[in-house]
Amino acid sequence: MVATEPGLRERKKQQTRLLILETAARIFAERGFGSVTVAEIARAADVSEVTVFNYFPSKEDLVFGRMEFFEETLIAAVRGREAGESVLAAFLSPVLDGCKSLGVEENAERISRAGALINSSLALQVREREVAARYTQLLAQVLAEGTGMTPDDVELQGVAGALMSVHRALVIYVRARALAGRRGLKLAAEARAQATRAFARLDGGLATYAIRRA
Repeated sequence: MVATEPGLRERKKQQTRLLILETAARIFAERGFGSVTVAEIARAADVSEVTVFNYFPSKEDLVFGRMEFFEETLIAAVRGREAGESVLAAFLSPVLDGCKSLGVEENAERISRAGALINSSLALQVREREVAARYTQLLAQVLAEGTGMTPDDVELQGVAGALMSVHRALVIYVRARALAGRRGLKLAAEARAQATRAFARLDGGLATYAIRRA
């Protein structure tokens, strides 16, 4: 009985986190980002305002909670890669899993709603860039572990930046397609094809890329 309690507590925390996220997404979709307060979201989710801030330190975090969870998945995949597994292969695996999930209509709808919200708010666009930059630095720190290099090493920064930039380009691509009405297996297949080709270019390097012909 004692052994199961941490798991139950963690599940309850995840349920509360998801409830807050879904409530915020619904209200933002109805009224926009700027006109909604955290207190209103807390009331609608039947939790205290303190609880909301415990999970999400700022109102902007209510929009990017799912994004940050996925970025954490990418970081964890690189940190936990198997012996002999490349950083690129470890990073790509959850990206391709994410592409597969786009075949579920509900996921594409959620991305479309979030995209419309972000496009309508300069504050959210700035926040999204901040989140991407923070996780790029976290990835550089993970890459530095065990190498003897510091996270500000140019090579580490370049690798982390390249991986995260391709990922972010894919997010923007999928968002645009979802906003244009693309759904289902076609969206999933397009995203996977884009991801596979872009990461293959990173794997192959730039030595022979776009050589100017005489």
